[in-house]
Amino acid sequence: MKKINRKIRILLILSLIMLNIGCDQISKTMVRQTIAPDQKIEVFKDNFILTKVENSGAAYSLGSDLAPLLKIILLQILPVIVLIFLLRLILIKTNYSKETILGFTFIIGGGIGNLYDRIIHGSVTDFMIMDLGIIKTEIFNMADVSIMIGSFIIIIVSIFSKQSSFFKEVNN
Repeated sequence: MKKINRKIRILLILSLIMLNIGCDQISKTMVRQTIAPDQKIEVFKDNFILTKVENSGAAYSLGSDLAPLLKIILLQILPVIVLIFLLRLILIKTNYSKETILGFTFIIGGGIGNLYDRIIHGSVTDFMIMDLGIIKTEIFNMADVSIMIGSFIIIIVSIFSKQSSFFKEVNN
C-alpha cells in the first residue's frame, strides 16, 4: 500500500509541475503569436498592461550583457542543477508538509518554464505589467507568477511552523 501512495504522490507532484509549465508556455506562445514587440495593450487602463519583451537575462534583465559562456553557466546550467536538486528533494523526502511541496512545485514549474525559454528561444518572453498605485511591477510572465506564489507559500509555511514550534516550547 505504501508503494502505491508513493507513486500517487510522485504523480501528483509531477502533474502540478507540468501544469505550471503548461500554463506558462501556453501564455507565452499566445503572446508571441499575437502581440508585436513593445506593443502595449491596456487591459484595465494603466493598471494592467500586456506587452511583449524578450529578456535575454534574468529578473530585471540582470546578466543580459554577460559573455555568452558565462550567461550559459549562470542562466542555464546553474538553474538546471538547482531545479534538479529541488525536484529530487520533494520526490525523495516525504516529511515535507503538503503546503511546502505545493510551494516547491510552483517554484520548479516556473523555473523550468523560464529555463525552457532561455534554452529554446535564447530569451524569456515577458508580457505583463501591473500598476496598482503603491505596487508597481516590472514586466513579468506566468513562470514568474508561479515562482512568486511558490515562494510566498513556503515563506508563510515557514513563519507559521516556526510560530507553532515557538509556542510548543513556551508551553512546555
